[in-house]
Order: sequence, then C-alpha cells, then structure tokens
Amino acid sequence: MKWGTIVTALAPLLVVSAHAEGDAIRGEAHFKECAACHKLEAGANEVGPSLHGIFSRKAGQLADFRYSPAMRRSGVTWTAETLDKYTADPQAFIPANRMPYAGMSNASDRADLIAYLQKAAQ
Repeated sequence: MKWGTIVTALAPLLVVSAHAEGDAIRGEAHFKECAACHKLEAGANEVGPSLHGIFSRKAGQLADFRYSPAMRRSGVTWTAETLDKYTADPQAFIPANRMPYAGMSNASDRADLIAYLQKAAQ
C-alpha cells in the first residue's frame, strides 16, 4: 500500500480525533458566543433553537422552533463532524440558513466548543 493511500484512508479518523481532543472547559467559554441565541435546556428556544440533544438530531426538526426552509431541507444530521463544518462557516455549509453568525475560524476553538456541547447538551 502506498503512503498516499494510507494517509487518505486515515484522514477521516484524524478529523474525528480532533473533536475527541477538544477541551470542554475552554469550550464552555466559547459557548458564551452561542448563548446569546441558544440554550442547552430542552424546549428552551430563543432566537435560535435549543441545543439540548443536538447530537444525532436531524437539522431543522424540533417541532417547536421555526427553522429556515434551507435548514429544514438540508438533510444534515448533527454530529461532531457536521457541527464542526457548520460552526466554521454556517452559510457555506447550509446556504441560505438564517443563523446570523460569521463562523468560528479556529479549528481548536471549534473542537473545544464541540467537546463542551457533547457534555452539556445531553
């Protein structure tokens, strides 16, 4: 097997690994940006939907929140990987969604945020 083939095969595992290594304590500080619009408690919708139980939930599917048509049609299921892509650049990942957020460019900060959400949004 060639080195390039091995690297290509292992690349998806490295992305997942980055999420697993995030620091939830630092992630809590990053969540303060999100908390202006999102809450972690079930049913606590604000400007944005509750993030309670977000992992494995299909985007745009909370019955008591009015999502953009783009979000409802996206077909996205929220995982560490999809949240990483979405928080990096929400408009690029789901064009025409209504979230007024430019994105979090630092991959380490996103990993920390996701680590925090994995603990706090259960």
